[in-house]
Order: sequence, then C-alpha cells, then structure tokens
Amino acid sequence: MYLPSAVTKQAEIEAAIARVQQSIGPDVVRIRYEIGEDWSGQWAIFFRILLTDDAARRHLREVAPKVVWELARQLDFPGMGVFPYHNFRSVSEQSMLQEPAWA
Repeated sequence: MYLPSAVTKQAEIEAAIARVQQSIGPDVVRIRYEIGEDWSGQWAIFFRILLTDDAARRHLREVAPKVVWELARQLDFPGMGVFPYHNFRSVSEQSMLQEPAWA
C-alpha cells in the first residue's frame, strides 16, 4: 500500500503549524491535523483550525486565507503527496459540539 511522504514528516508538519500559529497571532487558538484519504481515495491532510470567537465573528475573511496561505508557504503539499483541506471552527462552536478531534 502506498503511503505519502507526509506520514513520515510529522515533526516537520508540527513545526510548520507552530510557526503558522505564532505568525497569525492570537486569532488562532490551535491547529490540529490528520492524514488520510479524501472522498475520492486520494491522500490528503485535513487541518482543523480553531479560531477565537472574535476572529470567527469579526474578521474570518482576513484570518482564514492568511492561515491557508501560511500553511501552504511552510509546507510542500505536492511534495509530501497530499492535498490540503482546511476546516475552521470557533471556540464557542467547539464548546457546543464537543468533538474530541478538535480538542
């Protein structure tokens, strides 16, 4: 079975996430990720980005593209053999849903 190189680059991915969180500032509470197959069977990296309520409510249009851009700048998705997916959620939304994957 083929595995993308992203599977062996967990430390690189986590370091890039830390840099992105630091560069974006307090709007991003945390970024989690998972590597797996998408709906079409292609390898993907699924980012779960938790934003402050203020960022989600007042300036999502500025914060979301900045996070996507910074992750793409820090990580070579094609070189790692994955396609990126980005999902955003606010702290209050997560409090209501209580999904463990977002914790």
